[in-house]
Amino acid sequence: MQGMLRVCSLLVLLLSTGFAQAGAPEIAGRISVVDGDTFRVGGHVVRLHGIDAPEADQRCGGAAEPMWNCGAWVTAQVRAQYQGAHTRCLQVDRDRYGRAVARCTVDGADVGRSLVLSGLAFAFRRYSMAYDLDEKAAAVAGRGLHGTGITSPAAFRKAGVATRRAQNTNAAPDGCVIKGNISAKGQRIYHLPGQAWYDRTRIHTARGERWFCSEAEARAAGWRKARR
Repeated sequence: MQGMLRVCSLLVLLLSTGFAQAGAPEIAGRISVVDGDTFRVGGHVVRLHGIDAPEADQRCGGAAEPMWNCGAWVTAQVRAQYQGAHTRCLQVDRDRYGRAVARCTVDGADVGRSLVLSGLAFAFRRYSMAYDLDEKAAAVAGRGLHGTGITSPAAFRKAGVATRRAQNTNAAPDGCVIKGNISAKGQRIYHLPGQAWYDRTRIHTARGERWFCSEAEARAAGWRKARR
């Protein structure tokens, strides 16, 4: 009887946390943070289900708010919290880029919920309403991005490439003059003012290229310095 009660309790716990899915593949391992809603775990690229963080090249602000690099800021915050932590993820889907879409926990806590509650990500209501109330609570409290001039990632993408290029112009943001270029071979290389290829390098944000404000920021994002 006690064994049956333990089984029933476990099922209730799984259902209440939304992690019970028949045959859902499990991914486990140490986290390497790619950006605000994407991890590398055990050889897999994992997109967190039900949340949406700013794009890596996204700048927030406008109107009365100064423009700032909110995408890079969120990535840094998530990396500080989760880099190297052990996670257990249950895959619920696979996206068009071949990434595993999954719900992940660290020390028993839902990572997606934690990020939304702290204002580092939004509820991705197009795919799930699981974090709807969590986002509203973060907005009311003015946590994280909600306390700044923020355009949601969905609205940022919807604006289209032309608007994004206008927002992320080829003119360097104030104080951020390091050029993060992606080579034809996919190598991520940053160029400092005065280096041989700096003036010839163009930044195309639609391809994932970006500006950096410091070498430390560039290295943390996975770029290496140009050899000349």
